[in-house]
Amino acid sequence: MWLIFSLLSSVFAAATSILAKIGIEGVNSNLATAVRTCVVVLMAWVMVFITKGQNGIFSMDRKSWIFLILSGLATGASWLCYYKALQIGEASKVVPVDKLSIVFTLVFAAIFLHESFTLKTVFGGILITAGTLLMVL
Repeated sequence: MWLIFSLLSSVFAAATSILAKIGIEGVNSNLATAVRTCVVVLMAWVMVFITKGQNGIFSMDRKSWIFLILSGLATGASWLCYYKALQIGEASKVVPVDKLSIVFTLVFAAIFLHESFTLKTVFGGILITAGTLLMVL
């Protein structure tokens, strides 16, 4: 099931980039990010109530709150930078560079989560980095 949701996420992310590039023309990138964020917040809360997950908010511990807030701040910073890059650059170049987040995630996972690198992981990271460079240069 994780693979299906991952593939759907990838398709929606691609659609997001194209729709945003079209929609951001002549709009302040920070305003565009704020509009997008409001839609995401509304959609997320609708899903919480549809799945009856709203009671879980009272059982979250301090650590979860702290790290979810930090994750939200990182997401906000990412989106602000992404929309600015998308506004001034070509989507076909901005998106591949944005996807270098895969390589950064591998490194951060090793440092902070103590996940191990395998030869396959290292080689994949090198290929992603090389592919990104080929696409943007």
